[in-house]
Amino acid sequence: MKRKIKVLFICTHNAARSPMAEALANSLLGDRLQAKSAGSKPGILVPQAVQAMAEVGIDISSHRPRGLKELKGERFDFAVTLCKDTEDICPFYPEADQYLHHGVNDPPGIDGTEEERLEAYRHMREDVKGFLLRTFGN
Repeated sequence: MKRKIKVLFICTHNAARSPMAEALANSLLGDRLQAKSAGSKPGILVPQAVQAMAEVGIDISSHRPRGLKELKGERFDFAVTLCKDTEDICPFYPEADQYLHHGVNDPPGIDGTEEERLEAYRHMREDVKGFLLRTFGN
């Protein structure tokens, strides 16, 4: 049996972008990779992220945002940063063999109605899904 690729998704709060990426990766590509996520300053799971994922049949409601320190010593084949501006915001994880960056806007920073904010999470979900399939789907 071939070893699964280990991927760590990183954003600041591990409250929307990275848990969504983790769940999408495990759901879509779980036969070839094992994904986890973490952040530098773990926050509170964003309800709109939970809802956007539920719309495609993926339940992240039990995700507990975790800090990078909780993964200390764990090796990954890839660390993928998802913050829009990696130099200023996204943390670095030293125990990965390769690094990728896919900048994604942080929907909590978007003003608008509840529906407009939810739409931003849907857009982010599809953006990350496309990135995953292009990068790891072959």
